[in-house]
Amino acid sequence: MGFERTFVMLKPDAVARGLIGEIVGRIERKGLTIAAMRMEMLSRETAESHYAEHRGKPFFDGLVEFVCSGPVVLMVVEGFSAISVTRRLAGKTAGAEADPGTIRGDLALSNRYNLIHASDSPESAEREIGRFFGGAEFFGAPRERLRWIYDAAERRSPGGGGGHE
Repeated sequence: MGFERTFVMLKPDAVARGLIGEIVGRIERKGLTIAAMRMEMLSRETAESHYAEHRGKPFFDGLVEFVCSGPVVLMVVEGFSAISVTRRLAGKTAGAEADPGTIRGDLALSNRYNLIHASDSPESAEREIGRFFGGAEFFGAPRERLRWIYDAAERRSPGGGGGHE
């Protein structure tokens, strides 16, 4: 894994409930960096494209309507193992089943109204970042500024040497 970028969307329920700061704070306190962020209303076309893998499923239309119902916050998050770390921070899709300590486990009850979307793979992250941020400039923290986080994490990772120096 190593240093990665991932895509995160705070859904309309997170925005409406005033949870942007709480969720961004959890991401940043974990040691990840917000490299790009903006708020916007998604068009139906964009939402359908984003959730195209679910087209034909019973929940597709409701999901698209929901994400178009209010503003969302779009982010590029970067850091060590950003994709898997962000997914673990988000928690299981169904808020009522998500572990305590996760965003959904602490703040959501619903399967549909579950506050956050986070890319599930490097391929998804690349596609979703491209869809929402295109050629945007990223403003992440220089790696050397966060060296104390990454050095420790890399030493504990498989093949990273393990243990303390």
